[in-house]
Amino acid sequence: MRFQDRRAAGRALAGQLGNYANRPDVTVLGLPRGGVPVAFEVATRLGAPLDVCLVRKLGVPGYRELAFGAIAPGGVRVINPDVFDRLDNGPQILEEVTSKETEVLKQRERLYRGERPPLDLKNRTVILVDDGMATGATMRAAVAVMPTLGAARTVVAVPVAPPDTVSELRSQVDDIVCCLVSEYFSAVSQFYIEFSQTTDEEVQWFLKRSQVSE
Repeated sequence: MRFQDRRAAGRALAGQLGNYANRPDVTVLGLPRGGVPVAFEVATRLGAPLDVCLVRKLGVPGYRELAFGAIAPGGVRVINPDVFDRLDNGPQILEEVTSKETEVLKQRERLYRGERPPLDLKNRTVILVDDGMATGATMRAAVAVMPTLGAARTVVAVPVAPPDTVSELRSQVDDIVCCLVSEYFSAVSQFYIEFSQTTDEEVQWFLKRSQVSE
């Protein structure tokens, strides 16, 4: 099975999220950048508001995919003690990596939102959407910050992922929806016919288009 592109994947994913359609408590968040076109289709078909999930992993220097924590706008920071406690010079690394990633987060927030504040997630059912998961490190970071932002329930929704990543995340969220759980997984791109990089301009377009349709 291959999706034509991210928007087609989003339409397929929305078809499996019918339990969340037309509910006043649901918000859809796309992980920039590739997850936003998928999330746009999901939000449109569910009749839900759309925003970006501006989260940054705090990765171990030299092994960035190994996250020892995550940050979100507003000074939110969560730490994974299982990884952090094994770091040499942990406090120094924490401050250095946090400072670097905070600057990136601020740049992304200005670029994507401008002066528009983030959607209020308090007591909401939040559906986190990406174009697929490999290790799931970024998605785990997003999941980790949702309770600190007031989300009542967290749902992960992706078109494709390997079974071990789905199994690992299932215990961390209230629900997980994946169109294709594939044993033969090497990269997200292998499940798409068209998989060009999503640009910042496209992210901005999807967010503005979603606001118009609300």
